[in-house]
Amino acid sequence: MKTDIQKISEGEESIVIRYKELTPDLNKIIGILEGTGSRLCGKTETGTECINIEELLYLESVDDKLFAYSGDKVLKIDGSLNSFMTDMDDGSFFRCSKSMVLNVNRVTALKSLSSNRIDATMEGGEHIIISRRYASDFRRLLKGER
Repeated sequence: MKTDIQKISEGEESIVIRYKELTPDLNKIIGILEGTGSRLCGKTETGTECINIEELLYLESVDDKLFAYSGDKVLKIDGSLNSFMTDMDDGSFFRCSKSMVLNVNRVTALKSLSSNRIDATMEGGEHIIISRRYASDFRRLLKGER
């Protein structure tokens, strides 16, 4: 990537970003420049849209495609669950199954299920099942352990 930085003595400061493909790194840069924090951009039925990371309820991998769900939007995004978890290592997102990551801050209720699984009710009423493989890690997270 070519970077062109120029000091000016008068006039309005500006930043121009030219890209062939909107990557997660570019999304981070745009979020910093806009002062909106971390944003996630992806494709919807109507085009490309961006949402704040905090608005995400969960991410799900289906047939090698990654989808991000907020209350009213579904975005098809580039990358994988592993890369998302690496980028968002702040404790607010938790891998709850092989194909799903949930936003811990958007969980409204929890219920223990048989076979050591957990039913997490998200804002908006959607139910996410935390598999038994990840349930003990989730319980540790709730206790404040990492």
